[in-house]
Amino acid sequence: MVCTATRAEWYLLEKLCEEIQKDKDLELQLIVTGAHLSPEFGLTYREIEKKISITKKIPILLASDDKISLCKTMGLAFHSFSECVEELQPDIVVILGDRYEMLALATVCLLFHIPIAHLCGGELTLGAIDDSIRHSITKMSHLHFVSTQTHKQRLIQLGEQEEHIFIVGSLAAPLIQTMKFLSKKELEKELQMQLKENIYLITYHPVTLEQESKKDLELLLQHLNTLKNASLIFTKANADENGIFINTLFADFCTRHKTKAKLFENLGSQKYLSLMKIAKAVIGNSSSGILETPFFKTPCINIGIRQKGRIRSQNIIDTNITNLPQAFKTLQSPEFQEKASACSNPFASNTSNPNAFIKTCLKKANLATILHKEFIDIKGIDGYK
Repeated sequence: MVCTATRAEWYLLEKLCEEIQKDKDLELQLIVTGAHLSPEFGLTYREIEKKISITKKIPILLASDDKISLCKTMGLAFHSFSECVEELQPDIVVILGDRYEMLALATVCLLFHIPIAHLCGGELTLGAIDDSIRHSITKMSHLHFVSTQTHKQRLIQLGEQEEHIFIVGSLAAPLIQTMKFLSKKELEKELQMQLKENIYLITYHPVTLEQESKKDLELLLQHLNTLKNASLIFTKANADENGIFINTLFADFCTRHKTKAKLFENLGSQKYLSLMKIAKAVIGNSSSGILETPFFKTPCINIGIRQKGRIRSQNIIDTNITNLPQAFKTLQSPEFQEKASACSNPFASNTSNPNAFIKTCLKKANLATILHKEFIDIKGIDGYK
């Protein structure tokens, strides 16, 4: 069973699902939930089912996104995932990342004694509750597929068994390597807007450990509005607390500046990555700015603490809202441009086909013994032998 709740998850899971689906010895159960089923976020399940059959759709999002609504969403997720797992009886469940919906599914799997394969563990996002969720899912999981040696070491620090941790690089790598990118002219047709010389791709998500400030976001929009000869491409925030507030603010801005700015519910991986490839910069606080821009050497202005703790490439400019003018000054400097164009990519895959490798590991997993986890103490720490 593979479960996805957001567009960001799906474009990393799609190739793995294709690998599983074409293996005659395996059966894929694809569960779609969360933002995929919401009109507010573009009903993105429609894009999924064009390529892969969906086994079950599980609606869990409520109309509001305050704290109590998210807690109620989790309650509904527990109930719905329990019924789903009871009905489908999966042998192993694949979970990616750190979404709160996936914490509910992981807990259900734990209580049903179903092993979990976790993708993208060991990473840090110290400005969001995702950080705690990711580590919690790690402790409930039995196979781990991480992107770097640093992330593997964190899982070992969490007491996970080294022989069950596999470094596969970025799951975006095979998608990017095989992508047929759209030209600027093709993008203009797809997006139904004229793209000017300087394209800025903007994705800003809620900072779940801080309250979003309307004043800060308005400062961001005011500065974006000063950019010359610019096209501003916004993608909607995800379904976290205050996501609706951010989307409303951005929608109002785009309505007032129709000739230069446009908000999209969902661009899809081809349009999003094609824009990233030719953009002057990616702006915001999305993980894609940190993890995917190094493949294109596209500069990224990363705002705030949401991605604090992630490994950085030299194409990243870290800033806060009040220091945005200085960040854009740095972006224009020849020194930074030279550094960004020569940056190394810490997320490049060391595996020729990471999805095929993951699929093979899932296929070979000894389901009779994998549930018996041992906590591995780190030798040399006081109190440990």
